[in-house]
Amino acid sequence: MRLKLIILLLLVGNFSFAQLNISHYMRVGRTRIQIGNYVGAIENFNIVIKFKPQLPEPYFYRGTAKHQLEDFRGAITDYNQAVRIKPYYPDAFMHRGLAHLNLKNYEQAIADYNRALELDPDNEAVFNNRGIAKLSQKDVEGAIEDYNKALEINPKFINALINRSNANILKGDTKEGIRDLNRAIIIRPHFASAYLLRGLARFELEDYAAALRDFDQTLKLDPKNAYAFNNRGIVKQKLEDYEGAIMDYDLALDLNPTLPNAYFNRGIAKEILKIPGYESDYETAAKLDPRLDIRQRTIEEDYLAQQQQQKQGSTSASQTQAQNKQQAQNTQNKKPAQSPKRPSTKPKQDKQEETQEDRDRRRFRLSLADTRNLPTDEDEEIDDGRIQNRNIIIELQKIFVISSYSKSSTDLERLQYYNLALEELNSFNNYTPTMTISNQNEMYYMEEFKNNILYFNEKLDNNQATENYLSRGIFRLLTEDYNNALVDFNEAIKRDEKNTLAHFSRANCRVKMVKLLESLQDFSEDLTIPVGTPDANTPTKEEVITDYQDILNDYQVCIFINPKFPFAYYNKAYILCKLKKYQEAIRNFDQAIELQADFAEAYFNRGLTRIYLDDIEGGAKDLSKAGELGIQDAYNIIKRYCN
Repeated sequence: MRLKLIILLLLVGNFSFAQLNISHYMRVGRTRIQIGNYVGAIENFNIVIKFKPQLPEPYFYRGTAKHQLEDFRGAITDYNQAVRIKPYYPDAFMHRGLAHLNLKNYEQAIADYNRALELDPDNEAVFNNRGIAKLSQKDVEGAIEDYNKALEINPKFINALINRSNANILKGDTKEGIRDLNRAIIIRPHFASAYLLRGLARFELEDYAAALRDFDQTLKLDPKNAYAFNNRGIVKQKLEDYEGAIMDYDLALDLNPTLPNAYFNRGIAKEILKIPGYESDYETAAKLDPRLDIRQRTIEEDYLAQQQQQKQGSTSASQTQAQNKQQAQNTQNKKPAQSPKRPSTKPKQDKQEETQEDRDRRRFRLSLADTRNLPTDEDEEIDDGRIQNRNIIIELQKIFVISSYSKSSTDLERLQYYNLALEELNSFNNYTPTMTISNQNEMYYMEEFKNNILYFNEKLDNNQATENYLSRGIFRLLTEDYNNALVDFNEAIKRDEKNTLAHFSRANCRVKMVKLLESLQDFSEDLTIPVGTPDANTPTKEEVITDYQDILNDYQVCIFINPKFPFAYYNKAYILCKLKKYQEAIRNFDQAIELQADFAEAYFNRGLTRIYLDDIEGGAKDLSKAGELGIQDAYNIIKRYCN
């Protein structure tokens, strides 16, 4: 009985310890979201989900982290799982609605908000967000009604005031919109966006002095607001302060070089002041936004003017015919009215100054930057954990090769894929050195790799086993001694034709050689590449790589020998992508993922391939999974190509 009691206490203790760990990972994950470490938060919630998949909260919070990384589809997948486990989860419905809203799935967003309000009818944020969805569907009255309800619940809700202001302005009631912005500023006097929006509204009312004050205040509170500089420049231009306007456009473009309105407006100001460079500004504006192509716009205006002249001529002829038939005949015999010619863009003489002014006014159609987006409660920081905003080079994840790490290496925290074939090689070598499979740059361990070559030289003097040739070849490959590596792999295959890792490594070595060939400026199909220093123990042999067929053959042999070796499918798919055989590549990525469910690199490469084939939804889901498994670059691609 006493023994049973001890066992029971041990079980309870272990259970409590497990519960404590789960709570710890949940708490750390939520903290990481609060401090902006969204990738770290996802890692924490992955651990919780692995051990407690029946809990709804880790799915919800992981979805929230993905949402912040603008992986809206991945977030929706997690929110779906959260509400599947816990159907009465208003926060999950609200957040899923916001994700749908970001993807412009307005009907789904409204449906989620309706469900959230059934469960939580006093949530002002849900009313506010549903108003945004309705406004996106051009249901202005419905949006205003939702903003009103949000403000009934919380009269100091800044977002609802800002959004109701936007709705009223779209409705045509600009003065009422300004009143809401005034209320927002009283509640939050240091909210730069409110001043910016009020400046836009006052500009529409042609209250330029007040608009100028608002833009000045915006820049006082937010000195790096490119839109404020652009819009202040517009006001100055309206007030004929062209030099001041150009200075503001310059500052706007320094902060955001992709603002088409700033280029267009600066071009107008330069042309008025006869400053060189306005043509370049017009061209840049047209490239960024074809609607600002002034040449196309002038052609359209001339065409419309001609059509109007012809229509007026036709109407006049019809009326004259009813009064006097002869006069109608004379009218019909007249030449058609000619359309007005587009004024020359060259500087004109003083006597034509008024015509020049008329032309400038006709072309003085300044576009206001639309910044009326849903405001955030906190100003955005540059380094805030939103890694999707970083600049990256978009390319496929590299092939996997057999590598090694030191037992004392600090790199052990990195994810290591387990494979039975590799485990057998490690067992033969008694884990000295320890082999792993990786696609990371291992240049830091180059000296250690060279020492391992010497180690296996000695082993081969005593035992010419397949595994020893294979191991030495692996380290020769890692030290970029490609030809001697190929000699070792060939010898290993000669001794054991069914050695999966030998065929795999030989294919990888050939990939490296082809890559080196392609990096050379001039090469022919017959070029021979001796790479590395010849080893005294091995006769030097040079191999010619002419195409990818030998590489694909070796990977296929790997698959034939060991159909459950996922890295052969992955590497083969990588080569097929290089050969532009995308559908076949996707089938191999499919097989790799089926065998290795957490194969982040395979998800990433399959996602990129699908996007290239215009399968945006499939590509986004794959990239979301890759990001969830730790490849951060996936979120940048999702933002740039999927949202």
